[in-house]
Amino acid sequence: MSRDPRFDILFEPLKIGPVTAKNRFYQVPHCTGMGWQRPNMLAEMRGMKAEGGWGVVNTEYCSIHPSSDDLLSPYASMWDQSDVRAHRLMTEKMHEHGALAGVELWYGGAPTLNLFTRETTFDVNSKPSWKGFPYQSRKMDKQDLRNLLQWYKDAALRAKDAGFDIVYAYANHDDLLHNFQRVGTNDRTDKYGGSVKNRSRLLSEVINVLKDTVGETMAVAVRFSPDDERMKNNKPVTEETREFFMQVAELPDMWDVTAASWDIELGTSRFVNEGGNEPYMSYVKEMTTKPVVAVGRFTSPDTMVNQIKRGVVDMIGAARPSIADPFLPKKVEEGRYEDIRECIGCNMCYTGDQLGVPIRCTQNPTMGEEWRRGWHPEKVREKESESSILVIGSGPAGLEATHTLGKRGYDVMLSEARTELGGRVAQESRLPTLSEWVRVKDYREAQFLKLPNVDVYLDSYLNAEDALSAEADHIVIATGAKWRADGFGRTNTLPIEGLKAVSKQIFTPDDIMVGRLPKGRVVVFDDDYYYMGPVIAEMLQKAGCDVTFISTTDMACSFGQYTTEQPSAQRSLLEAGVKLIFSQNLESYDGENIELSCVYTERESMLKADAIVLVTARLPNDELYYQLQSLMEAGRAGKTKSIQRIGDCNAPAPIASAVYAGRKYALDLDDNSGINYSLRRDSNFIDGK
Repeated sequence: MSRDPRFDILFEPLKIGPVTAKNRFYQVPHCTGMGWQRPNMLAEMRGMKAEGGWGVVNTEYCSIHPSSDDLLSPYASMWDQSDVRAHRLMTEKMHEHGALAGVELWYGGAPTLNLFTRETTFDVNSKPSWKGFPYQSRKMDKQDLRNLLQWYKDAALRAKDAGFDIVYAYANHDDLLHNFQRVGTNDRTDKYGGSVKNRSRLLSEVINVLKDTVGETMAVAVRFSPDDERMKNNKPVTEETREFFMQVAELPDMWDVTAASWDIELGTSRFVNEGGNEPYMSYVKEMTTKPVVAVGRFTSPDTMVNQIKRGVVDMIGAARPSIADPFLPKKVEEGRYEDIRECIGCNMCYTGDQLGVPIRCTQNPTMGEEWRRGWHPEKVREKESESSILVIGSGPAGLEATHTLGKRGYDVMLSEARTELGGRVAQESRLPTLSEWVRVKDYREAQFLKLPNVDVYLDSYLNAEDALSAEADHIVIATGAKWRADGFGRTNTLPIEGLKAVSKQIFTPDDIMVGRLPKGRVVVFDDDYYYMGPVIAEMLQKAGCDVTFISTTDMACSFGQYTTEQPSAQRSLLEAGVKLIFSQNLESYDGENIELSCVYTERESMLKADAIVLVTARLPNDELYYQLQSLMEAGRAGKTKSIQRIGDCNAPAPIASAVYAGRKYALDLDDNSGINYSLRRDSNFIDGK
């Protein structure tokens, strides 16, 4: 297919200072959980995006000096020649596919703890890290300011040597350059504080150093937040930042603008829609002649075109959409719009950075595995036998296994007991704010329904004898898991006694998702710590219940700290009128009275409730697996050579883990290479140096 002419504007070149991007698809800097520690994994991952058609591909934040060390969160570095060699691995792959390579030079200031380097960090003043650790920066003196400019110069020269085309000054997200900008953080009385001209001085000096050092051959970009991180009458406050922006609007070659709040810029789809950044930065194009790029979790080519034609941006910035589908630009260019793997906005990608491990993605299970396992998001090796496979269950693991096995050329039978495909993603996507979860199902279903070697059987419950009668060479069980109704979880390691006696007043997320709803005074007991408990609590409160949310931890959606959604989740519960009780465990319930105990003191308290929704743990649906295993061990499996379980049926986890398990099963089948790719570990020693 050829692309629709209305998308031609997305493929027009754009001049950025002394360099030219081949199209308007711009992968903005984004963290990867790889950084300087895993240069081969990083280079292969970024190179995959260049292969997929992105006109510009940037690094993550890249430290210019050891006193800007952000571990445990992995970051890139430009400290010495070993970094130059490592980055060259990446820039060469980008240039091979015609993409520009950008590096986001960064000095963290107070937020960086320097736990690895043990250097002392400095900032606009001596201030605590907002991360909650007992460390403070020192206030910069004149020598510190001179040193900072020299470090930017040195890093820019190394970036040039490494083959980069664009060099950044990172000036937002509460880091050093951002702190000098803001009235609320800059209390200096020298020429770098006070008036807006003084507060803009350091950023101006950094931009000028970069321009003077490499500006003849490299574009200079600035990442900037054009709002004040405050709201008034439900609108972003921008007056202070507008005044600041006027001082520097024409200095760099490009502006990369994002909302000041992570809750907006990196907001999950539960709380921020596609293009949700626009109200925070729409004025920027009016105040500068330089190209502007901004993110918005753009997955629709129509939305992208609209942004450019309305003069909001010149280039379409993307982090998460480029992770979900590195080949998004190429698919638009070739008119294959139905093949785009749309980001679902779950932010599982961001957990890698927060937890200090390589990036992963719910929609794209190959993300982060390009070098370690040799996985490609669009290509799979052809089948190595004439084996047939029966996949039982069409949740995220079963869908991905079917999709990838079919793409490899195997004959695949997919059996689903329900009348629709999707398993947990089909069910969860019907809950409020989770509608985009269904993209996990829709993409895979659309892909394997094109394949003549894949047969799908709905409303097809199979027992062990039924499964073996299909005479498949391999059977993979992907039957998911069900939420427990007995209180067992991370805190109560045995079922809670007495709950069976009041089972009609006990509910689980599975009940809620099929329409069995409680009434009256409802307690949602959350021992899961992720999105399910808050989503259900808010839903029931808005449906007329009097809801109390109780958790054994000290906040709602505590895992959401790693996906950025925790503040939004707790705020949303409070605004909905849900009562919150933390650090309390459920001890018993008799149908009217709930007994709680403090997780710290074991002090007991009572609460009345008409019903409880238990969000504690899931029980794998593995009965069929064990039945088939018994038959195989007894020599009664007939033609079937192997039986495996994958996804939640094997070990309940986030949707991303189930999709990954489906991909891994499909690619491991008939792999006789003898290589265990999970042990291929990366190193920051390049060429033995």
